[in-house]
Amino acid sequence: MVSRAQRGAFADWFWTIDRYFLAAFIALMGIGVMLSFAASPPVAERIGLDSFHFVWRHVLFIGPSFLVMIGISFLTPRQVRRTAIVLLGVSMTFMLLALFFGVEVKGSRRWVTLAGMTIQPSEFMKPAFVVVCAWLFAERARHPEIPGNLFAGILFCIVAALLVAQPDLGQTILLSVVWGGMFFMAGMPWLWIMVLGALGSFGLIGAYTVLPHVAGRIDRFLTGEGDTFQVDTAREAILRGDWLGVGPGEGTVKRIIPDSHTDFIFSVAAEEFGILFCMVLVSIFAFIVLRGLSHAYKERNDFARFAVAGLVLQIGMQSVINIGVNLELLPAKGMTLPLISYGGSSMVAICVTAGFILALTRHRPENRAQDRSLFRVGNGVPAE
Repeated sequence: MVSRAQRGAFADWFWTIDRYFLAAFIALMGIGVMLSFAASPPVAERIGLDSFHFVWRHVLFIGPSFLVMIGISFLTPRQVRRTAIVLLGVSMTFMLLALFFGVEVKGSRRWVTLAGMTIQPSEFMKPAFVVVCAWLFAERARHPEIPGNLFAGILFCIVAALLVAQPDLGQTILLSVVWGGMFFMAGMPWLWIMVLGALGSFGLIGAYTVLPHVAGRIDRFLTGEGDTFQVDTAREAILRGDWLGVGPGEGTVKRIIPDSHTDFIFSVAAEEFGILFCMVLVSIFAFIVLRGLSHAYKERNDFARFAVAGLVLQIGMQSVINIGVNLELLPAKGMTLPLISYGGSSMVAICVTAGFILALTRHRPENRAQDRSLFRVGNGVPAE
């Protein structure tokens, strides 16, 4: 145990970090490893690989991802901002390169190959985009003469264009909701709300009209006709699990669910561990979002407030989309469940997001100084 009397980088980190946040992220990573053992072997066997191929790769990514999360959590808010700017520039560059030289999978170009590893740059773009937009919104709040909102809007349009070009409508919707939420916190005028709402509606109608795969998924969701094998088997797995599940390793429906180790891992969890376990899993995500919003509400620094709120909204909305697809509440969309699903890029990128959250919610000396100052004023004692 680290004593409060100790001094040093680690001791200071330990006593200033939000340990509830840290525990929640570690719990999700541990649950992800456990569910990987349940969901991955059938997929590996179907494509002729060793049964535990994806399990070992998932475990292999846990170590570096955890170190990335802890390393970033040591950063100051200024260092977080600078890191995000660099990460955003690099990831957007690779997103552009992926359109021309990337690996094509099922008609989408979202991946690039570096040193024999396949990386999805858009996963790393998301937390960096949120932090940079939070900084722009905060600058506009501090200095009204700076067109921070305009710059944030231009950046959003560029990022959305890159995502649509891949195409990846799901990530576009995710970032649109997060960006809109931060803009609302920054004091978005009602006129902007109506204009952006109308543009979003026209965008969805345009995607339905222009992109056949989007129209197909929405039609299947609304009518239930066509190839609905994925969502039907996912629903069957959830129903078979009932409240307590059939037991670890005893699932049978999971063996025929496509992408059971990524997009539909929630259904595997429901089949083997039951609805009660899934409720605990959902509660952890809800805790992260609510605690993050609570931090944001109490935060006096605009940048930290907008960034923390945006980052927890990103994790929350991504989990809502993934779980909603599994429950047939949303049209089918390939999106991972944060820190649970298999995927190296997703795992490392979510840990970057978690690291940013931990860094920005640390108890900083300037906050304590402000608290003491307010306390003295409130008690009739002049502030220093």
